[in-house]
Amino acid sequence: MAYADDVFIKMCRDIIDNGVDTTGEKVRPHWPDGTPAYTVKKFGVVNRYDLTKEFPIMTLRRTAIKSAVDEILWIWQKKSNNIHDLHSHIWDEWANEDGSIGKAYGYQMSVKHQYKEGMFDMVDRVLFDLKNNPYSRRIMTNIYTFADLHEMNLYPCAYSMTFNCTKNKETGKLVLNAILNQRSNDVLAANNWNVVQYAALVHMMAQVSDMEPGEFVHVIADAHIYDRHIPLIEELIKREPFPAPKFILNPEVKNFYDFKPEDVQLENYQFGEQIKNIPIAI
Repeated sequence: MAYADDVFIKMCRDIIDNGVDTTGEKVRPHWPDGTPAYTVKKFGVVNRYDLTKEFPIMTLRRTAIKSAVDEILWIWQKKSNNIHDLHSHIWDEWANEDGSIGKAYGYQMSVKHQYKEGMFDMVDRVLFDLKNNPYSRRIMTNIYTFADLHEMNLYPCAYSMTFNCTKNKETGKLVLNAILNQRSNDVLAANNWNVVQYAALVHMMAQVSDMEPGEFVHVIADAHIYDRHIPLIEELIKREPFPAPKFILNPEVKNFYDFKPEDVQLENYQFGEQIKNIPIAI
């Protein structure tokens, strides 16, 4: 069994069996038909993934890794807030007629800030510190900018990454670890999607900084399963999982801005039947 499947199954079982049901409460999300989208939720879920052992992609159903990587590069590399720069339709519900999602995600990554070394946006500052100050405890990004929330079509869910370097005592190489902080996570639609894309990001950042990928920690304030997703989750976690595939990142890429979704490959990726037409709360 892939470790990501084990984590997912246990998390879902815990949420369904021990979570808080919001049915009948005042909630913001709703289904396309206007019905309130209630959830069963758990507070403060923390999942840890050792990237030296296996890549954390689930096999119970397929996670489209190239599309996941395309979105993370849309935010971190293109620093875009326009869906016309994205090759999937996952943001269409939140885009205006021009394709913009407002001052969210990639927009925040593109804003330059003054440091004593000069002007950097958040991505370039991370890359600078990983190469020049790897033991700094200040290598992080945060796109939950309160002054701009009113101009965001969706408040950031995955809003902060903190990078921390350790050392492999056997090889002597620096090891890149990271924590993703997420205020909210739709477990069926987005949990493993987010895990896969940020784990891939850690691999990319490590490679271009001449480091080894280490541990990826996913911290979720509100991990929830929507009411209409519960039967789908119940069926999903009863499936027989497969072994984890091998993750391959193009070793020729040494500049973060040169990565493309095609530079990420999975070897021997087996997975269960896809769940089609998952209803998405908005």
